[in-house]
Amino acid sequence: MAKDSSFDIVSKVDMPEVTNAVQQAQKELAQRFDFKNSKSSIKLEGEKIILVSDDDFKLTNVVDILEGKLVKRGVSLRALDYGKPQAAAGDTVKQEVKLVQGIAQEKSKLMIKALKDSKLKVVSSIQGEEIRVSGKNKDDLQAAIALLRKEDFGIELQFINFR
Repeated sequence: MAKDSSFDIVSKVDMPEVTNAVQQAQKELAQRFDFKNSKSSIKLEGEKIILVSDDDFKLTNVVDILEGKLVKRGVSLRALDYGKPQAAAGDTVKQEVKLVQGIAQEKSKLMIKALKDSKLKVVSSIQGEEIRVSGKNKDDLQAAIALLRKEDFGIELQFINFR
């Protein structure tokens, strides 16, 4: 009797790497000449990063520094959801960057629809912010992973618990 194989599709951010990237970006801000006597800062508060700077131009540079450090630490930039820059106290500009964790319902439904349209012999189900895909043949599961990697759903996907 063949046992079903399965894997889970998740979208998670490695928080220790984000913390390290933010610390490295803060260190670079403190050392760079063009940010001397500037009110620029980067703070990690839970699942969001707060960026503050003197003006929009410097805020753009702060974003570039942060993104560079995140990429070097292996954190996907697709996991970042940028808010609109807002005026803050003391003639500064503030921007919130949310870290996207989990797969939203709409995206889950799109992924399941793509799997069903592909005619692969797999069964997929939404389990909270994860999707479980199972099937009798491991080749079908690997084809499902390849299909989902090829499609662009706007978020970073990880495939875990391949059994």
